[in-house]
Amino acid sequence: MPRDKTKNHIKIMAAAREEFLEYGFENAYMRRIGERCGMTAAGIYRHCRDKADLFDQLVAPAVEKLNAWLDAHTARSVNAVRGDGNLWQDTEIDMMRGLVYPNMEDYRLLLAKAQGTKYENFLHDLVEGRQQSMLRFLSDLKKQGYVVRDIDPKELHLLLTAYTAAMFEPVIHNYPIEEALRCLETVEAFFLPGWKQIMGFHAEIE
Repeated sequence: MPRDKTKNHIKIMAAAREEFLEYGFENAYMRRIGERCGMTAAGIYRHCRDKADLFDQLVAPAVEKLNAWLDAHTARSVNAVRGDGNLWQDTEIDMMRGLVYPNMEDYRLLLAKAQGTKYENFLHDLVEGRQQSMLRFLSDLKKQGYVVRDIDPKELHLLLTAYTAAMFEPVIHNYPIEEALRCLETVEAFFLPGWKQIMGFHAEIE
């Protein structure tokens, strides 16, 4: 019955989450997941194609939410540069506070337990995407008259890598939420003035 299937699916997802968090994707076993939720491996395979699909079902919603936030943030920033809104109404720091840190387990699975899956280079891929987006944004700022600092793509990649790693380090190492938020305040105080300087935010518009 559909109701039983739904209940079983919830049990499987909870057991899989525990298994992947404890052992990581590569060292997780479907048999142990079955033992955790009181089902056979055959029963679990009615809900997923394989171990990789089971992991994907757990982390894909977190990836989608993060990408949706970043897409909306980019759109807001572009609109603000063109005169519709506040450029600094939110930053990636707000994404961490409002989305990532409150869902620490989901993102820890993605960042610390995904070796052997298509997500194992997630942070690197995230930085690559943000770099291309920011290069376009800096070009847009220049066109609007901001005195944007000339920056080589390799330099920008270095800064974005450091910024992203600093924000996600508490997730990877499973900091308590209070400690993670304190660290985030330090990251914000350190990086935000630098980003403003690069973007020419304090400069007069010509």
